[in-house]
Amino acid sequence: MTAQDLPRSDQFWTPEFHYEHREDGTVLMRQKEPLQAHPPLLADYLDKWADEAPERTWIARRADGGDWIRIAYGQARDKARAIGAALLAMGLGPDRPLLILSENSLEHALLGIACAYVGIPYAPVSPAYSLVSEGAGKARDIASLLNPGAIFADNGAMFATAIDLLSQGDRTVINARHLADGAVSFDSLLDSAPGAADTARAALTPDMVVKYLFTSGSTGSPKAVINTNSMICAMQAMVRDCYRFLTARPPVVLDWAPWNHTAAGNKVSYLVLTNGGTYYIDDGRPVPGQFDETLRNLREISCTWYFNVPIGYDMLVRELASDVELARIFYARLDMLFYAGAGMAQHTWDNLMEIGAEVTGRDFLLATALGATETAPFAIAWTELEKKAGNVGVPSRGLTLKLVPAEGKLEARLKGPSITPGYFGDPAKTAEVFDDEGFYCLGDALRPADPEDFSRGFFFDGRVAENFKLSTGTWVSVGAVRAGLVDAMGGLIRDAVIVGENESRLGAMLWLSEVSHQMAPADLNQALAERLSAAAKAATGSASRVRRAVLLPHEPSFDRGETTEKGNLNQRALRVHNAGTIGQMYATDDGVFIV
Repeated sequence: MTAQDLPRSDQFWTPEFHYEHREDGTVLMRQKEPLQAHPPLLADYLDKWADEAPERTWIARRADGGDWIRIAYGQARDKARAIGAALLAMGLGPDRPLLILSENSLEHALLGIACAYVGIPYAPVSPAYSLVSEGAGKARDIASLLNPGAIFADNGAMFATAIDLLSQGDRTVINARHLADGAVSFDSLLDSAPGAADTARAALTPDMVVKYLFTSGSTGSPKAVINTNSMICAMQAMVRDCYRFLTARPPVVLDWAPWNHTAAGNKVSYLVLTNGGTYYIDDGRPVPGQFDETLRNLREISCTWYFNVPIGYDMLVRELASDVELARIFYARLDMLFYAGAGMAQHTWDNLMEIGAEVTGRDFLLATALGATETAPFAIAWTELEKKAGNVGVPSRGLTLKLVPAEGKLEARLKGPSITPGYFGDPAKTAEVFDDEGFYCLGDALRPADPEDFSRGFFFDGRVAENFKLSTGTWVSVGAVRAGLVDAMGGLIRDAVIVGENESRLGAMLWLSEVSHQMAPADLNQALAERLSAAAKAATGSASRVRRAVLLPHEPSFDRGETTEKGNLNQRALRVHNAGTIGQMYATDDGVFIV
């Protein structure tokens, strides 16, 4: 059975909306039906599935030898109780959280659910903050803010520098492998008697903090977004209302995305937990040299829900097109495909849909959404079958979307039970992101698919802070221009920074794709010039027509806030830090592609 075997009303929502139109052009939009009642604690879901399906696999990861190591729901609860009791005995609690430095792992998953089971907040932070950031500066800032009672790193040797910096005072270090001096073995936590955990479980309340998730910190030290039980559970109730097929059969997911980010750490991982599904940790990555592991896993695991970033789908669709058996396995049980993190190229969208139809004879929902770390993240979603990429959808049940006119665009704001109460230890920043009616300001602009009918969804219309004006006074929607340019270049470029503030013509700084690096220089230059010219001819005006472009030889810097650990670009930071290159682009024709 797949989602397509169910009536449409049992597959996806069919929302109806209430609107409020104000004199200043502001529009408030919310679904007429209230959010359904739901368990308010993550611990409730672990108990539910440990009782109802104790032998079902909750989470699995490949061992070095190649076999899957599986943890069933019944085992997960037993382990969570023991680990939770051990952490409580170390002095951890609401004011002394657990800091997790390393990547996705079975130990990471168990520590996270154990903390949620006994009321200890935890903070999964990007491994790059310890391993890439110079001097582990961002990890040090996070530890200073949270004052954790314990620090976990899977591999004590790999994270030795960060451990030395952060393991001060009475902080306990926990390692699974290659223990640091004085560290506690993760396995030893499993020997604890669970009595204290059961007592703590009974005292949980919905407003207790589950975790702190950190924003990318592109403009300074990362901010700690508070995630409570009620916030996360409300968000997952919205997910179940939107994707109703999730309750018809337990979801099966293979996912590589990091749990320190809200998309995987909150939406996907808890989508599995709250619906009694199975989560396979993918140790592959959508980068050359590591994607083979993802393909190996996809030849064994037929997912019902598949998530990836657009560049991951770019790599996957090439393999699906050349390997019929892989395509058959991939689409066999698939209910839907989901992408996030960036815009998807139209040719990738088309190929994914065409291959799926060829091997199964049916269509698939390929969708994206819009949210933020501060929205848990699920907030705005779309479930209609479309022929083109980009519709991010309509507000979820229980949320109110506020659309505020700003510089010819509609700025999006949200209010509801899944919105964060704020940033830990930073009331000033918290106040900045909420308006006078308590709406969280996303910082994103939205463009309605149909200006006369907002129920037809919206397209992302750029980050408000990234947009700029040309010297003509015309506003440039950077996000839309960037997505259109990347798509128009037909796989020749990996990404682009849109420039031209206070200039009369738009420009772009480009990073070549892997395919382009394999081309002869003369052929590449001709192909780039032809694609840029075609894109310019198809543009509708000066605010969308890129007239000058240069290739950037250096990668964006993580420490300077030009990119996140997922590879998302901070357009404004890149413009500031490459001001010399931009100035040269407009001052001379040397090395510049000119349309």
